Amino acid sequence: MALSKKQKQIVEELDRRIEMVREFMNDWLLFNQILSAYPSQGVNKAQLENQFLKIKSKLARSHRVLKDVLQDDFALDGNTMNIVSGATSLEAIYSQSEVAIKKLQQEWHRAFISINETLGLLENKKARAEKGEKVFLATGAVGAPAAGGMDPGTKRTLMIIGIVVLVLGAVFYLDLGGLGTIWLNSLRSLMGGR
Repeated sequence: MALSKKQKQIVEELDRRIEMVREFMNDWLLFNQILSAYPSQGVNKAQLENQFLKIKSKLARSHRVLKDVLQDDFALDGNTMNIVSGATSLEAIYSQSEVAIKKLQQEWHRAFISINETLGLLENKKARAEKGEKVFLATGAVGAPAAGGMDPGTKRTLMIIGIVVLVLGAVFYLDLGGLGTIWLNSLRSLMGGR
C-alpha cells in the first residue's frame, strides 16, 4: 500500500525526531566517556574539563529542544538535566566520595535507559506509520510543524463544546420552553432591572 502525502510527511518528521534523539544519546555517551576518562593516569585533565563543559552545554540545549519538539513522546528521565547541572566540573565530581560518584553513574545509566526508551517509542511509531497506520504526532514549538493534525480526543472535545454552544444558542434564541425568557429575566434582575 502506498502512503499518502500526509503519511509520508509524518514518516519524514519521525525520521527527523529519531535522528535528534540519537544525536542526544551520542552526546550522553560522550558525557560519560569524558567523565570516566578523568581519573585515568596520563590524561590531559585541562583538555577533558574543556570538552566536559562543551558537552554539558550541548546537552542542555538539546534537552530543551527535544522536550519542545517531542512533547508527549518525550520520556527522558526527569533527573537527566539534574545530572548535567549538578556536575559542575570533573574535578568537583572526583573530589566527592566514592559513594557519590557511584550514585552519579547510576543516575547517568537510568537516564541512558530512558533515552533508549524514547528512541524505541519513536522507532515503533515510525514503523507503524510506514505501514499506513494512523499515528498521533504532536507538533512541537521548535522546528517544522509536524503532519498529523490535532489529537483525536481534543478534536472530539472541541466538537462537543461547539455543538453544546449551538444547541444552547438555538434554545435561547428560539425561546424553546420559555428558557430564553427565563434567562433574559434573570439577567435583567442581576443588572438591577434595566
